[in-house]
Amino acid sequence: MKSGPDTETDKPPFPKAGKMKYFFSETDIKSSWDHVFSAFWQRYPNPFSTHVLTEDVVYRSVTADRRLITRRLLTKTNRLPRWAERFFSANLSRSVYVLEDSVVDPGSKSLSTYTRNLNHATLMTVTERCVFRESAGHPSWTQLKREAWVTSSVFGFSRAIQEFGLARFKSNQLKAMKGLEYALANLHGDGQQWPLRASVREASEKAREAALAATERAKHLASAAAPQKPQQYV
Repeated sequence: MKSGPDTETDKPPFPKAGKMKYFFSETDIKSSWDHVFSAFWQRYPNPFSTHVLTEDVVYRSVTADRRLITRRLLTKTNRLPRWAERFFSANLSRSVYVLEDSVVDPGSKSLSTYTRNLNHATLMTVTERCVFRESAGHPSWTQLKREAWVTSSVFGFSRAIQEFGLARFKSNQLKAMKGLEYALANLHGDGQQWPLRASVREASEKAREAALAATERAKHLASAAAPQKPQQYV
């Protein structure tokens, strides 16, 4: 049985219309695909994504047709909104474990990612698909298409939770873009150099240390997911 992600394109089991919140955006990044590809792997830490605590590669391989297949486990903070704290246990984990599958095809100059949270799936599931491609109209630019699906299975509160999840996703994806721009600037000089301030670096390091133990406990979730055919919408 294969231990890594399946490279074939599968359609995730998304709920029927009306049972989820959907997000779509298209963005032109004024940097070449090669630069964006390099910066993608070096986004963290950055001052715009301090909610990302850790990142670990759990699987990586190169296929016969020279595609790079990667599975990563990320740990992020998971603060509940105040109205939700009244209904859920105070012991609910404050970290969320996110599994990210990606496929890089240097031949077609495309980078596709598919991410979803491993824990808190009953409370809320956020599924995201991103495709970075060389822009057809501007070969020196990169086009990013981003989609996200937010669902909840909490009876009586699913709509409110989905609204909250969508709002948080929109906020985080803006931070993600700023973090990518930060990495591009530092790696390739595509604009102002933004040195990571000592205070931000120190806070990030402390957060990483605090999350390492939790991440180790979460790795078995990623390993358990491997034998199953991952829902990789790439």
